[in-house]
Amino acid sequence: MSICESYESPRVSRLAMLIALLFVVVIGRPAYGYTPTGPVVTKMVNQGVAYLEKLTDKDFGGGDPFSAIAGEAILIGYAHHKCRHDRESAAVKRALKNAKAVVSSLTKGGGKNPQKRTYVIAICVLLFAEVDADAYRSELQTLQQYLVQYQSGNGAFCYPDDDPNKSGDISMSQYGMLAIWTLDRNGIPLDYNRVTESLQWLLRVQDPGGGWPYHARDPGAGKGRVAQSTREMTDSMALAGGSSLLIGGDALRLWGNTDDDADTGIPGLPKAIKIYKEDKNIKRRKRGSMSETPIKQSIQVMRGWRQKNPYKKSGIDWYYYRIYTLERFESFVEIASGSAKDLSPAWYNRVVDELKQTQGADGGWTDRSQTRPPVSTAFSLLFLIRSTQKTIFTMSQGSLQGGKGLPKDTTDIRVDGTQIKGRAVAAQVTDMLDILEKDGAGSTEGKSIPDDLELDTDPVVRGVQMDRLQRLVRGSKSWQARRVAARLLGKSDELRVVPSLIFALSDPDGSVRRYARDGLRFISRRFDGFDLSNDPNPAEVDKVQGQWRDWYRTMNPKYVFLDYDL
Repeated sequence: MSICESYESPRVSRLAMLIALLFVVVIGRPAYGYTPTGPVVTKMVNQGVAYLEKLTDKDFGGGDPFSAIAGEAILIGYAHHKCRHDRESAAVKRALKNAKAVVSSLTKGGGKNPQKRTYVIAICVLLFAEVDADAYRSELQTLQQYLVQYQSGNGAFCYPDDDPNKSGDISMSQYGMLAIWTLDRNGIPLDYNRVTESLQWLLRVQDPGGGWPYHARDPGAGKGRVAQSTREMTDSMALAGGSSLLIGGDALRLWGNTDDDADTGIPGLPKAIKIYKEDKNIKRRKRGSMSETPIKQSIQVMRGWRQKNPYKKSGIDWYYYRIYTLERFESFVEIASGSAKDLSPAWYNRVVDELKQTQGADGGWTDRSQTRPPVSTAFSLLFLIRSTQKTIFTMSQGSLQGGKGLPKDTTDIRVDGTQIKGRAVAAQVTDMLDILEKDGAGSTEGKSIPDDLELDTDPVVRGVQMDRLQRLVRGSKSWQARRVAARLLGKSDELRVVPSLIFALSDPDGSVRRYARDGLRFISRRFDGFDLSNDPNPAEVDKVQGQWRDWYRTMNPKYVFLDYDL
């Protein structure tokens, strides 16, 4: 080796290492993925809830229960309960008081200000159903009766001074359809012909280019689409129109019975076993001539319009209303398309980054918007926790938030596809690990693993938990234990568990393989790559495992796969 070589090598080496590092960080490393229960979002939610909890009755005034500000109190209580499930909180109590006043006012002839009545009724429906649909069934029935009265003859919802035969309000119709869907899922009798009329109206008033305006011009039944006001066609309204179609379509069960399609979330149970939830409207629900085809075609055209007209925040707009609508639209797309529940999609990550930049020191979102700060904060929280997705899947499973629906005791299981009862095997990961390691998970047979079970937030405890889970997924003789381990490791969003999940792709149990596959896709953010079929042959497994090992070596070049390299 020459003097020159010995002198230059360290510099060259250091430069090469720097370039390689930059390449990995800037190009090769996947973007950080946020999840509704991850540490970043959890902190944002906690701060946002704290902001809402500082609000008092004085912040919402009094008087007419149909006023915009009174409706805001109901929305904020709904958002608080979605986040905390605490009906004793001041925010929820205030919301329930206002919602009961709305019901009372309706029975006495309606509010002094009917302009916002559909919005307010819809939010009341969401609140009562969220807190306790059984306890507030009478209130829900009353709201349903008046909601129908305020629906126009063409199926739309609109302001009282609008011509109900020629126009309709897309935003208001969205909330009307959301209320109808919520009532349907809670067994309140509905006229499904009216739901069909709403869907047909939405299809008629879509602009030929794919968007929807705020105030829609109705060409009339049996007529083709007409051009709508370009000035009123915004991304928010496109999302509102698309959401309304998907919401109504699900109420009619156009994509099958999503109640039956939902996974129980209980490791070890065959998918044939479902949580029983009686469909009280099954005899009233008639599809008639309505087909899913025009709805899905409409959504496709709408997506094309959004691509050509990307949203750009400018000045004071309806940003927070928009992101809540975006979450609703994408959540209903998941069930309409039969897609798996995605915890960290690109659109979610993008908005979380935006909300991180605009959240105030007080925890609220107080930057200038068309909505007041308390409302902006409520919309932000509902987006962050994926509120629509949570509602869809918990209601589909017959299990409502706050401990209602699925009983805690789930040991008595009927394998006839109708009902699940029993008790949860463990409330904390550490407790569950003790059970799985001591008896080989035999005691988990027929028992529930809570769907929202999360690894500890303390780094030390979390590290120990992941080490124990990795040992289980690699070496446990119990398929129950391996399923639980693969599922939790996949949710961890930790790069270091990737080798164990790659190993689990060859597990003889199909559920273990799927949990491992989905976990790898989630951690890597490679949602469209290295996929593994549900029933792969050995050659397919070997190929996909090799692809994942190659990918992991781009993250950790020196890593040695003991089960493969040695």
